[in-house]
Amino acid sequence: MASRIPLTKRRQLSLPFVSQTTNSRDGGKKNLIARNRRRRRHFTAANKSLQSGLGLPEQMANKTRVYLVWIILMLGGLGLFVNLYRLQVIQTQDLRERAQAQQQVAPSRIIPRRPIVDRNGNILAIDQQVYTLYAHPYMFKKPPGEIAAKLAWILHRPAPELLLKFSEAKSGIRIAERLPPKVGARIKDLMIDGLELVESTSRIYPYQDLAAEVIGYIDLDNQPQAGLEYSQKNLIERTPPSDSDNQQPEGFIRIDDLRVQLTLDTRLQMAARSALKQKIQEYKAKRGGAIIMDARDGSLLALVQEPSYDPNQYYKFDLERFKNWLLTDTYEPGSTFKPIIVAIALEAGAIQPDTVFNDEGIVYVDGWPIANADYEYAGSRGAISLTEILQYSSNVGMVHIALRLQPSLFYSWLERIGLGLPVDIDLPFATASYIKSKKEFTASPVNPATTAFGQGFTITPIQLLQLYGALANQGKLVKPHVVRGLYNSQGQLYWQPHPTLPQQIFSPKTVSQVIAMMEKAVNNGTGKAAQISGYRIAGKTGTAQKASASGGYSDYAKIVSFVGILPAEAPRYVVLAVVDEPQGGSGGLVAAPIVKSIMEALIVSEGIFPSQELAPSSETSKNLN
Repeated sequence: MASRIPLTKRRQLSLPFVSQTTNSRDGGKKNLIARNRRRRRHFTAANKSLQSGLGLPEQMANKTRVYLVWIILMLGGLGLFVNLYRLQVIQTQDLRERAQAQQQVAPSRIIPRRPIVDRNGNILAIDQQVYTLYAHPYMFKKPPGEIAAKLAWILHRPAPELLLKFSEAKSGIRIAERLPPKVGARIKDLMIDGLELVESTSRIYPYQDLAAEVIGYIDLDNQPQAGLEYSQKNLIERTPPSDSDNQQPEGFIRIDDLRVQLTLDTRLQMAARSALKQKIQEYKAKRGGAIIMDARDGSLLALVQEPSYDPNQYYKFDLERFKNWLLTDTYEPGSTFKPIIVAIALEAGAIQPDTVFNDEGIVYVDGWPIANADYEYAGSRGAISLTEILQYSSNVGMVHIALRLQPSLFYSWLERIGLGLPVDIDLPFATASYIKSKKEFTASPVNPATTAFGQGFTITPIQLLQLYGALANQGKLVKPHVVRGLYNSQGQLYWQPHPTLPQQIFSPKTVSQVIAMMEKAVNNGTGKAAQISGYRIAGKTGTAQKASASGGYSDYAKIVSFVGILPAEAPRYVVLAVVDEPQGGSGGLVAAPIVKSIMEALIVSEGIFPSQELAPSSETSKNLN
């Protein structure tokens, strides 16, 4: 049996055990601390030994870094010196030019075109400051109806129309364009949010439609589209003297003060348009045109056509109105061409001023009947002189004249006077007249016969006027033109077109004889409606059937015309009037009165004195051709 130890003894035995354990722990800590101290001393000693071994290379590295820095600085300084030498010595001129360029500015705005003025200095076209009005309804702070009502008073447009425009979009609605500065200022004074005025330069035509067919127009993209604006673009547009101009303190660009001066006279333009419009309305005609030319040099004093258009608002008109049909459209001139044929026959020696023909009223050529316009009630006239042929406008008499001309010679004369070619003029889009080929023309005597009274070929009104100009200018054919030259604001001439030498197509003797015959046609024949008391006028009427689309000639559609020369005793001015498809009437009833009205204005404008010696008149027939 095991012996038991008393409790007190067990306690005594345990205490030493506890004490031993505690001492053991304390000793372990001390040993650990001691070991750490030894390790630190060993590491410190080793580190000092290492530092002592590496000291020299580190100093060398520091010196190397210093040298590298100095080398870099020296190279940078050398580069700077080289660059300064290049800039100051080598590139001096280039840098000077670049510096000057920095003091210049290339024009960024459109340079205004030169003004166009008539021969008296009246402005026909000019660039002015204008405004385009835009609406941005999403920015409106006032009711749209109220804004529309306020704008209506300024723009002279119905308020409901403007209100409808506001509904087209939320922003960027163009309300009006080309508004003058005064109108723009009134809109600015409204101080309405959502209205925007964009300033620009626009071409303005103060006389509206007065000379539209001559001047043309500039579209909204600032591009010329018709008339002189198109054909004389290089003359009208200003070109800077260099690619850039010195910037002025005010910010303006220097431009010349030159103006394009025309031969037109606004007073004569007004008179011609008024007379033309009156007859067109009276006879319900499709259209009409009138031209005045100074036969001495080809200056056009007036050129109008109706209906016309307002170049300020060209977009409101049909494209057909932009065409100057007096230059572009050809027609059969009819009896107005008879004086030209008489001049050709006289010049060729086929007839003499006292030659007499038999007017049968109707004649057959190669089986084709050709009759006078009044044959049904006038019948035959018997013996008839050259003067009476023009006076009565005898087709049969003209056929007899043509048959005396050898066909190939006749054709050569037609080519000589310019048929088949366009008129050389400073306005655009002139169309060539049309004549059959020589082979076709000479194949049948019908062709020369019909040509003799103005059928079977076509010609533009401007070319007919030019040929009459030769009759009024000693037989010399001159170039029609409207540009007089470039003048400065003081009226001094800067440049003018080089004049074209006139072409002598008829002798002075021949044209003098023809004009005397034409004067009788006004005094005693079909052109009596063009008579002006106290003045001698030569002229010839024409009433031509229009060609039908189905072939042949229309029974109803016709073109009537009259060409007059004033004064007959000293020819200088030629006036043409042509009316397309009048409802009734003839050249004598419709066109001759137009020429008379224009000549009356011409007499006042040019200060033409009455004729001292008037040609005698005699009784005539009632032929109104």
